[in-house]
Amino acid sequence: MTNDERKDIVLYRLENARTTLAEVQSHIENGFYNTAVNRMYYACYYAVSALLVANGIQVKSHEGVRQQLGLHFVLTGKIPKEQGQFYSILFSKRTAGDYEDFLTHNKETADSLYPRCEAFISQISLLVDECLKSL
Repeated sequence: MTNDERKDIVLYRLENARTTLAEVQSHIENGFYNTAVNRMYYACYYAVSALLVANGIQVKSHEGVRQQLGLHFVLTGKIPKEQGQFYSILFSKRTAGDYEDFLTHNKETADSLYPRCEAFISQISLLVDECLKSL
């Protein structure tokens, strides 16, 4: 992959993160809390996957994305431990909402996660921007 191709993928994924996060308020307003949590997770996932691509880190699964975020960014102090924990919590909540029977997230949960997602994506975007300067 050339640097220009990598840059295009990274920018595309960051844009996906932002547009996916923009969908969330509509889901919350309409009472679709499981879907809101799902979209928040995917917004963060797209941002993290952009960060990994920007740094030349290849993964093949959601679990791989989580592990590589921890290994290359949380353990090195580039991302605060709390942000890494938040991503893991969001992953768990999304999985539970998507696959567990009779589990329905509520407005309180969705409302409390949303600003944390915004902050997470902002932090990841800053790291991506730093990385793109060197491509």
